[in-house]
Amino acid sequence: MMKMSRLCLVVLLTLRFPSSLSSRACPVSCVCYEHANLVDCQDQGFLQVPRGLPHGFGARPGRDVARSVQAFFSLSFLEKLDLSWNLLTTVPEDFSWSMSGLKELRLEHNNLRRIPQNSFQSLDSLEKLDLSYNELEAVGPGVLRGLSRLRQLYLQNNRLSVVQRGSMDMLPGLEVLDLSNNNVSHIDTEALAPLYSLAVLALDGNKLHNLKFKTFISLHTTATHIQLSGNPWSCDCELHRDFSKILFVRYLHIDDYRNVTCHEPPLLAGYSLAWVDSRLCVAETATVLVITVTVLVTVVGALVMAERNRKRKERSSPSSHAPWSKG
Repeated sequence: MMKMSRLCLVVLLTLRFPSSLSSRACPVSCVCYEHANLVDCQDQGFLQVPRGLPHGFGARPGRDVARSVQAFFSLSFLEKLDLSWNLLTTVPEDFSWSMSGLKELRLEHNNLRRIPQNSFQSLDSLEKLDLSYNELEAVGPGVLRGLSRLRQLYLQNNRLSVVQRGSMDMLPGLEVLDLSNNNVSHIDTEALAPLYSLAVLALDGNKLHNLKFKTFISLHTTATHIQLSGNPWSCDCELHRDFSKILFVRYLHIDDYRNVTCHEPPLLAGYSLAWVDSRLCVAETATVLVITVTVLVTVVGALVMAERNRKRKERSSPSSHAPWSKG
């Protein structure tokens, strides 16, 4: 029997039946733990889910069970599916068919480069999705649509460069969004707006040079903790203002603000933004003051000169030197 390398599937059955059914014979080559409601069929070389599983149990089919998506048909009772640490490059469009009961899907540590738009559309009950440590360059609008019960989304250590508007739509219950250690350099202004329940937003270890206050104020949550360290921040007065505004919003918390360091300009490289923030606008303020004073001096000087010219003209006009008339 041919075996697929490094493939592991975890299946937990959610159906509950009377205890008398749990005494059914265990599938050949499997070990059944009646009191733990678990059937362990790991590392047995199965090419499909073994038949005759006691319905009161969960199951761990062996490494070869997922050779085809067909292996998952008629598995509407699945709660957890672990396909991590494999060599998967994509997810089939019909991947989620017959798995409407799935609550946790682990696909981390693969070679996923893209997720087709319809791959997850039937995962109505999914609460946790782990896509970390892959090669994803984008999660386009619509890919996550339909995951209305999703609470945790892990996308760290991929190659994402932009958080697009529409990519997080229809995720009202999402509480954890981990985008750390990607290549994110831009976040669309309204990209985070649909995340009404977001409690943790990890953006540390990306390529962010600046940020927009509007991007984060669009979050209408009770409390959101944000991680922003490990980005190549361009420290200037505008960045200082945006961070100051975010820190002033009572439901937004930048947990690692003390570790947010400047990358540019070179004179500030490596310094904490919290240490230099009060100094960032000094030069700009001084420049504005100099310009303002210069303008005021110029205006006052012009008015003084205009008044002097007016008086000079009055003194030199012919009417001012006319002889007195005799009566």
